[in-house]
Amino acid sequence: MKDLENKDYGLIRVAAVTPRVYLADPVRNTAEIIRLAEEAASKEASVVVFPELCTTGYTCADLFGQKQLLDAAEKAVADIAGAALPAGMLVAVGAPVRCAGRLYNCAVLIKGGKILGIVPKIYLPNHAEFYEARWFESGINVDKEIVYAGQTTRLSIKQLFSVGKAVVGVEICQDLWVPVPPCSYAALAGANVIINLSASNEALLKNDYRKQLVASTAARLNAVYVYCSCGYGESTTDLVWAGSSLISENGVLVAENERFGRESSAIYADVDVERLDTIRAKSPNFRDAGSRRADSYCTVAGGDAFPTDFGSKLLKKVDAHPFVPSGSELDARCKEILNIQVLGLCNRLEHIGCKKAVIGISGGLDSTLALLVSVLAFDKLGLDRKGVIGITMPGFGTSSRTKSNAEVLMEKLGITARQISIVPSVTQHLDDIEHALDNHDTTYENAQARERTQILMDVAGQEGGIVVGTGDLSELALGWCTYNGDHMSMYGVNASVPKTLVRALVAFAAREHFGGAQAVLEDILATPISPELLPAAADGSISQVTEDLVGPYELHDFFLYNIMRWGFTPEKVLFLAKKAFAGAYDEAVIAKWLKTFCKRFFSQQFKRSCMPDGPKVGSVSLSPRGDWRMPSDAFASIWL
Repeated sequence: MKDLENKDYGLIRVAAVTPRVYLADPVRNTAEIIRLAEEAASKEASVVVFPELCTTGYTCADLFGQKQLLDAAEKAVADIAGAALPAGMLVAVGAPVRCAGRLYNCAVLIKGGKILGIVPKIYLPNHAEFYEARWFESGINVDKEIVYAGQTTRLSIKQLFSVGKAVVGVEICQDLWVPVPPCSYAALAGANVIINLSASNEALLKNDYRKQLVASTAARLNAVYVYCSCGYGESTTDLVWAGSSLISENGVLVAENERFGRESSAIYADVDVERLDTIRAKSPNFRDAGSRRADSYCTVAGGDAFPTDFGSKLLKKVDAHPFVPSGSELDARCKEILNIQVLGLCNRLEHIGCKKAVIGISGGLDSTLALLVSVLAFDKLGLDRKGVIGITMPGFGTSSRTKSNAEVLMEKLGITARQISIVPSVTQHLDDIEHALDNHDTTYENAQARERTQILMDVAGQEGGIVVGTGDLSELALGWCTYNGDHMSMYGVNASVPKTLVRALVAFAAREHFGGAQAVLEDILATPISPELLPAAADGSISQVTEDLVGPYELHDFFLYNIMRWGFTPEKVLFLAKKAFAGAYDEAVIAKWLKTFCKRFFSQQFKRSCMPDGPKVGSVSLSPRGDWRMPSDAFASIWL
């Protein structure tokens, strides 16, 4: 097995560090900044962000007009650059910078002892609380080479800084709060990490808005946003500074500090810039916006990132069940998805003037969800539930448990229930094609699946209805369906619902909508997943368990999400899966089923190329008319 641990996989560790401030005392501030930078180095951070004007303190007011303070701030930057910090770490500190008789509020970017560049603040607050325009000038028009802290560097807003696979854009505090912040242009120029050196005071509800602003900006730009504000030690003459620090990745808040502390603090996060670049490359809106921007940025090469040990010290939580959130978010998501499924079916029924829906009810999870969606759709349309026709079609492998559950469920829901055994017709068919009844191969299984589909289609024709499909996204990804059998329907309500989420949706629907059927629904949830195409065991129990044959669905859904949503390599998916499923599956087991996933996904595309209509409910869909267009003849070689 390859060594998966000694790679970065597009991950980079970022930090937001809020030092205790010694107002107007750059010497003490410098010592604290260097101490905290060394601590960040011990934690292997590659991008370390300090607050706005941290070398002096933000609230120095008219002292910014004193040469003594400005000289001391410049020396502070020189001392920070001269500190023995690792070459792989980019440090951003705030300082007042003089240039051509003007003073700018700046971020100074330092790496490996070199000042890579200086980025000035553009939008200066000029109101009762802040009056920066009294001391500083906007840096929107400055772009020149200067000598600062003993080094020649560039002073300009149009600079990006590369660190490994991260490209860092910079803005300062108020720059974020304007209608079109500088980070928008930086992101379109290629920045996938935005850092904000800030000084933001506290006021009632302000922190909630600040968090929303940071998260929404990260989401809008498909970027990481590292926000770091000043804290204890700033002047509290009129305002209080609580040291708010936030890190958001693509709209998800991944780290937040505890405000109102008296000591220095730091937060860290491992973020995936490779994933962000993939999202952008797949987004026509991002590409179109980038092609129309007028501003041009240059990227300053910062070299390699810190050699962070992501293998054993990964800070990033890897979600084992990315389709199924936890806590209160799960109920909200289930409610939304059911609404999408129900409304999609309502629209289709109403559009074609249809008042009958035919569904094959097996007593399994997928057909149960399709049935619940159909009943809710009929309720929403004001149609009699008797128009939902559920058909159980016992065959050679039908267990007494699933058959009983199917019958009880239909009775509890008040729909029309029919039972049509497929044993005689399939027996005759196998005899017709001279296939031995005791030969339990693929033909034996597929004959049953296709017979069931034929029954459903013909009953739909009799009733003037449509067949509602039951197959889910996970089965489509694996091709775990019989072509022109359970693969086919007239509207597939589960087509973009992965197997792990099907279970959650049935459980939610049982609680919220179908209390009278909760007992049978709970037993269905507890039943092993099976197509029931092979003869039942001697005791009548299920003999064919799907996950024994194709692998655990929780693994396949993890593979599906990370390969389809983010375009990750199988090697990276294996690395992440090891973290997500530590203690549940070892590397060899994960690798085995990952290979199965890749093989089946490529070989079974032909089934997806002609799949029926069905509503998209989430970020991953395999509809050939929408999210996934792939040739059926592509080879899986490089994925294997």
